[in-house]
Parts: sequence; C-alpha cells; structure tokens
Amino acid sequence: MSAGQKETGGVGPLNGVRVVELAGVIMGPYAAQQLGDLGADVIKVEPPAGDVTRHYPPTRSPGMGAAALNLNRNKRSAAIDLKAPGGRDALLALTATADVFITNIRPQALARLGLGYEDVAAVNSGLVYLNAQGFRSDSPLGGRAAYDDIVQAATGLVWLNEQVSGVPYFVPTVVADKVCGLVIVQSVLAALHHRDRTGQGQHVEVPMADTMLAFNLVEHLAAATLDPPEGPIGYSRALSSQRKASRTADGWMCILPYSDRNWRDYFTFVGRPELADEPRFGSLGARARNADELYALAGEFSALHTSAEWQEFCDSASIPAAPVLSLDEAAAGDYATEGGLLQAAEHPTEGSYHLIGQPVRFSATPAGLHRHCPRIGEHTEEVFAEIGHRPSA
Repeated sequence: MSAGQKETGGVGPLNGVRVVELAGVIMGPYAAQQLGDLGADVIKVEPPAGDVTRHYPPTRSPGMGAAALNLNRNKRSAAIDLKAPGGRDALLALTATADVFITNIRPQALARLGLGYEDVAAVNSGLVYLNAQGFRSDSPLGGRAAYDDIVQAATGLVWLNEQVSGVPYFVPTVVADKVCGLVIVQSVLAALHHRDRTGQGQHVEVPMADTMLAFNLVEHLAAATLDPPEGPIGYSRALSSQRKASRTADGWMCILPYSDRNWRDYFTFVGRPELADEPRFGSLGARARNADELYALAGEFSALHTSAEWQEFCDSASIPAAPVLSLDEAAAGDYATEGGLLQAAEHPTEGSYHLIGQPVRFSATPAGLHRHCPRIGEHTEEVFAEIGHRPSA
C-alpha cells in the first residue's frame, strides 16, 4: 500500500494489504472473500452488469443473490467495463496501488485485454499476480473452458464415485472451486511472505486440474506410488462399497474405530470379542484389505444399539462417532450456533440474512465481518478518488 493511502480493510492479520479481485463465479471470489475476512482491503472489479454469481437465485433485489451476500462480503465494488475506452487504464491504476491481483479469467483473454502478467507488473513490480483457470496455461489444454464439474471429471473424482456407486456422479458440492480457492489463499500468503523478505513480486498460477489431481492422489495413489506398482491405483478403504453410515436401532450414525484398541473395544461391545484376533481384522493393513467384509459386519452390528448408546460407548472408548445430520441440522445445531458458524446479520439494503462465520480463530488479530456485500459498483467513485484516478466516461 502506498504511503498515505487510506486503509479500508478490517481488523485482522491482513490489515493493510490491498487485493484487487477480477474474478467471477465461485473460486476467485471465494479466495478473495477469505482474504477480506482476514482484514485485507479487497476491491472487487466487476462489469457494470456485475459478477454472474450476483444473479443466482434467490434474490431480494437485482444483483444481490444469496450466494453473493457471503462471497462478496468484506469487499468494495468498482464497476469497470474493461472493453470500453479507459477501462484497462482504470484497472491498471488500481493494480498500481495493490499488493495482490487475483483473476480467474483465462490467460488468452487477459492477453487480449492487455492485462497479462507483464502488462500489470510494468506498473507494479512488487505485485503478487495470481491467475487461476481450469488447465495449466503452457499445456495443450490451456485455453479450454472449465467449471467445477469439468474439473471433477478430468481429475478422477467422478471416476472415484463410479467405483463406489456404479454411477459417475459429481460430488454434490463445488469442491474443486472451493479447494482451489483455498489454495489461492495459501499461494497468495506465501508470495506475500517472499515479497516482504525480498521486495520481489511474482506471477503465481493455480491450475484447477493440477491442483485437484494432486489433491485426489494424496491417498488414492496408494499402491501405484511404488514403481513398478504393487496394486491398482485407489485407496481400498475409501473405495469400499460398504463404507457408509450405519443404521442404528433408531437412526443413522458414522462409527469409525481406527486403531487396534478401538476395534478390540468395539468388538467387545457388540459381543464378538474373538473377531479382534482374527487375521482378517487384527491389524490396520488387514482391515484395509478386508474393508468390504469388515464394514458389512459393522453395518449389521450397528442395529444392536440406539444412536445414543453408540455415542456414549464411543465417547468412553475414544472411538470417533457422530450421528448423520442433514445440512440444515448441522448448520442450525448447538455446535455451529455456539461457534458462530452461521450468524444472523442485517444487510443495509437486503435486510436479514445468514452470515457464514469465519472458522479460524486468531488470538491477537480476529477475523470476521467488517463490510457487508456491496451493490454493483457501489464504491467505484470512492476507490478511484482514493488513488487520484478519474476513469474515462
């Protein structure tokens, strides 16, 4: 941030850091929201019609869709038509004052706009310039369009679901967008640390496909880690068709004994202590190899007790366990509400809404809400007045 520039972020560990976001949909805005929650001054640059996510229903007023209320909190909005005369110059003027620039526009489109890394670094050599897109820019797929579903398919997630269910389902959440958004945050913080030590900005690229493939291979590379492979790719326990919640006497639970002692206590509780000494189940490796049989047995045993009885036993034996909750039950339950993970908030124009809390706790620099989601272009005049730039009409 340049000397004398007004700090307009919030209290948090990134107070004093300015981020310019030129991004839409989920991944880029989610990353910038996280930085805003941590106290950064985030300026969301969007077209006059707004980021497309603003128009996802439900909405109470145009451009203020439900998802946008959380994705765009702790940001200021500057509306710029980058294809209009003066649009590029206005964005460059903003990035000249920034510490970080985040975009998920494909590199080819950025180049046509004259907003590639070299163009932007020319006005701010200390800038952390991060672009994220579906595929690595120097690959044959670098110009291909991609969204979350496409990345799930291209990186094995859909295949993994098919191995378990027989149907190539997508994971029912935009997992690639959100994982990659968090990797963007991690990468920005690492690059800022480097800049603070050396004064050197840099270009950082987060390709979604590469990021998600690396993410999926953590456990699923498995026997294929060795060369030559000692078995097929895929973590057998996670791919067991029997790995699922169990029906208890009065509900559903996830019960996960893990250690040898956990399983010995578990088998004793269900009246089958001899199973702990069987070669099929006597060690971690044996249980992984026989996961289908083990989980099928566990599914039968679960019906012997109520959910409350299971929870009491598992807590006493230090066995991880939890009832199966709907998303609504999880969000509205005591644990979430006491932790502030879903809070009642009042937007100045949209009225009452639910704010997704910041889960990370900082003892000295607490993160949280310091600015509600802005209207499209609400701060255009403000941010350009701060930097002394007058955009062309």
